Amino acid sequence: MDTTTRTRIQNQQGAVMAYLEVTGAGTVKSSVFPLHDEVVIGRELQDSLEADKFLCIPEHTISRRHARILRRGDTYYIEDLHSFNGTYVLGNRLAPGEWRALHDGDEVSVPAAQMVFHSLIVPAQESLPTIITKMVDATQYAQTMQPSRDASQTDMQRLVRKLHAMAQVGIALGAVTDRATLTEKIMNFIFDLFPLAERAFILLKKSEGDTLVPVAARRRDGTIEDPERVRISHTIVNEVVNKKQAILSVDTLADRHFGTQESIISQAIRSVMCVPLLLEGECLGLIQVDTSSDPYAFKEQDLEMLTGVCAEAAVALKNFQLYSDIERLLDGFVRASVQAIEERDPVTAGHSFRVAAYAEHFAAAVDRADSPEMRQISFTKDQLREIRYAALLHDFGKVGVREHVLRKEKKLHHADMRMLEQRFRHARACLEREAWRRLTELHMERGLSMAAFRAEKERIEQELAQESARLDGFLETIHRANEPAISVTEDTGELREVLDYAYPEHNCNTTPLLSKDEFLALSITKGCLTADERKQIEEHVVDSYSFLILIPWTNDLAGVPSIAHGHHEKLDGSGYPMGLKGDQICVQTRMLTICDIYDALTAADRPYKKSVPVEQAIDLMWLECRAGHLDPRLFNVFVESKAWAAA
Repeated sequence: MDTTTRTRIQNQQGAVMAYLEVTGAGTVKSSVFPLHDEVVIGRELQDSLEADKFLCIPEHTISRRHARILRRGDTYYIEDLHSFNGTYVLGNRLAPGEWRALHDGDEVSVPAAQMVFHSLIVPAQESLPTIITKMVDATQYAQTMQPSRDASQTDMQRLVRKLHAMAQVGIALGAVTDRATLTEKIMNFIFDLFPLAERAFILLKKSEGDTLVPVAARRRDGTIEDPERVRISHTIVNEVVNKKQAILSVDTLADRHFGTQESIISQAIRSVMCVPLLLEGECLGLIQVDTSSDPYAFKEQDLEMLTGVCAEAAVALKNFQLYSDIERLLDGFVRASVQAIEERDPVTAGHSFRVAAYAEHFAAAVDRADSPEMRQISFTKDQLREIRYAALLHDFGKVGVREHVLRKEKKLHHADMRMLEQRFRHARACLEREAWRRLTELHMERGLSMAAFRAEKERIEQELAQESARLDGFLETIHRANEPAISVTEDTGELREVLDYAYPEHNCNTTPLLSKDEFLALSITKGCLTADERKQIEEHVVDSYSFLILIPWTNDLAGVPSIAHGHHEKLDGSGYPMGLKGDQICVQTRMLTICDIYDALTAADRPYKKSVPVEQAIDLMWLECRAGHLDPRLFNVFVESKAWAAA
């Protein structure tokens, strides 16, 4: 088209800054179509559009709404509206939803029609586009930055400043041990490094394979926004995540990629930087920095700086993930170990897990306690974790205790009681045999008459009945004495009568009904363990410590062995295994002792004891406090907080 025609169209339309020259094909005639702010190309005219905003090509190969041309500033863009047969620019098919800038002379084709885009704008230096979009391959910043040989002094200074800032970031982030602190430090660095930044937010993956979710959002004035309510542009996020590229958009409202996004328009974002957190090709998240006041707030150097910061942050974030994996591995190993130990004694199963739960809530209550004697006691997050592991593993040494001792239910083992009951039967038989032997010998010596024989027989039967009743009483005494006692019981002397009793055996020899070992076992005033068995059980504490010190605990868990080691110590020195007193026992161990005793008293019924109600257990433990065994200050917090109820 000549210059005269071009000028005539421009003068007639006024606002027209470009037009399409349509070449004929099939039913389509050659024509010129002026372009305003927006034009839709399609098969049927839409009721919602005016005629000068719809280019109709009545061919079946054209979709109802095939493509759209839109003006932003002095630039026109074309978008394919998910057409069936596609839209082509310079022979290249547009992806559905993709925006493509049009330049003077570009050939646009749709099925059955060819078009040429003509711009009426005369380029001038002062009217150059204000859009500056910089995209940087973020993976290059995971490598060491080196200056080029022909770098100028300014470039060198910029590189030194960048390296200095990134070094400071690296030093700071290297000392961070949790994700919350990491995001807080990143926010501080962002507002320090970029004085014109007004807002920043961070998106991270909650776990591997998850989508990115906002975890932190803040403004320069310190205002903290709710991450779940922060509005983000999915166009920007998808561009960054999918292409793994850092984005800088200057004058974002005029940017063809982002200017039409509702979230950007509503927040009036003028300049934005968005950078992925990349490590070994994996996108762990992204950081976006933006401003609504200055369309030129950020430069390319700022984008490079932020990309370097994100590279440092990605390494720190990956380290946190590895630390978290290690923690889960350790936690799983500890729980599996405790489960394996407790399966040796199903009756006490769950004890270690309950004690750990009590200890966690107890420690939190002590940390919150405001009484004068408790104010100086506080626990860090690592110390709380340390207490939990010590509680879980406090009985680990029981793996070395013989099973018949570990599972002992009564003062006498089942086999020993069965043998003792069999001895009673044998004693009855021996008494009867001895009585009938005496009757036979008496009859042979005296030649008893029938009446005398019957009288002697009745007397012997009465004696046997009395002896049998006496034996029944003895056996009842033994059964009663065989039951373990929760608290100390006094010796009634009944067992000594059984110990003094002997029944006749062969050749006028007598055999004691109760052995001294059995008497000592039945005479236990508390519990059901003999002195030797109690020693074996008490050695589990030493075995636990011997096992736990073999584990290379990290500094934050270094106290686990010693806390678990002393959970049977008493403040007056009467505990074991070391007989520690007072301040020699740390606060964490004193707390563990209280939790251990409480669960031992209140746990479900066991063959060797009945469950004690909470009120009675508290009363018994107050007696232990008055006896100087437990710390009354800590126990008072335990009772007031009802740590057992929260577990």
